[in-house]
Amino acid sequence: MAGLVVSGCVTSTLELNDRGNAPIPQKTIVKMRELGMKPADPVLVRIFKRESELEIWKRNSSGRYALMKTYPMCRWSGGLGPKRFEGDRQAPEGFYTVNSGQLNPNSQYHLSFDLGYPNRLERAKGYSGSALMVHGACSSSGCFAISDEHVAEVYAVLRDALRSGQPSVQVQSYPFRMTPQNLAAHSDNPNFSFWMDLKAGYDRFEVLRRPPDFQFCEGRYRFGEPVSGAAPADPLAECPAFAPEVQQVADKSTGDLEKMKSLLNDVQSPGLAYSDGGMNPVFRRILASKGPEHLSKITSSTSVPVSRPQAALADPYVAGRGPSGTGAAKQQ
Repeated sequence: MAGLVVSGCVTSTLELNDRGNAPIPQKTIVKMRELGMKPADPVLVRIFKRESELEIWKRNSSGRYALMKTYPMCRWSGGLGPKRFEGDRQAPEGFYTVNSGQLNPNSQYHLSFDLGYPNRLERAKGYSGSALMVHGACSSSGCFAISDEHVAEVYAVLRDALRSGQPSVQVQSYPFRMTPQNLAAHSDNPNFSFWMDLKAGYDRFEVLRRPPDFQFCEGRYRFGEPVSGAAPADPLAECPAFAPEVQQVADKSTGDLEKMKSLLNDVQSPGLAYSDGGMNPVFRRILASKGPEHLSKITSSTSVPVSRPQAALADPYVAGRGPSGTGAAKQQ
């Protein structure tokens, strides 16, 4: 079709409409006021694969960020762990920045914004992939699908913050909530050291309630500011000296690590694997009871099919027992 461009999870056409300018819902504006926030205030996004949730945080009148709303995720693909190459169906994990040029008001999946994968660190490692999005509907091939209704609200909140002067929105994508319990349960995962790097940024935000500054060096994320004032241009180069961590953040990180170690003998690994991503229990119940066609209709204005519905019902499954039948595991 003339004018049709397909890339990754997103399809754009030359046919334009005004859905990208739809206002923030009035009930959300009211909630913002109750929380001491305004539409123009800066915003931050956190994504959790295991829980299939997306959070919107906004800066409030205190100058700190507070949780505005949590959205159930309808579909993400792949498994826990970072995206490494085009076609692996992995949804990315890491820290990203989204500017106004990454908002797509003409997405096939209603509305979307590009996470900016691969970031500079991922490019240096040779990771590949493109058009990794948060978008509507309930279909994923490396993206985070949150339904048309929810993406319309999230998109509007990000758009208004960017139009009001926020240069870019930080998006933090995690395998799961970085609690000692979750870390202990996944301590034998080959991605564990990478996740501990991400946790350093998670802890900064949890304690300080402001977007953490992040740098790349030695093939890792580093948070805070180098003493010299600049990180190396090469993300694989040696790290400079960094300023000491804020004491409250250091205390949290140390405390969580000790708690995780104390749980290692008590917390059994769930032994979960993924045949293809996950789905929030809110949507999973609908899929199980009413089928993929019904879920498609209520999550997409154009009835985009639910991707791999049988895998969505089975995931996560107990490793070694198969992705269906008695091997299916309940969401925790």
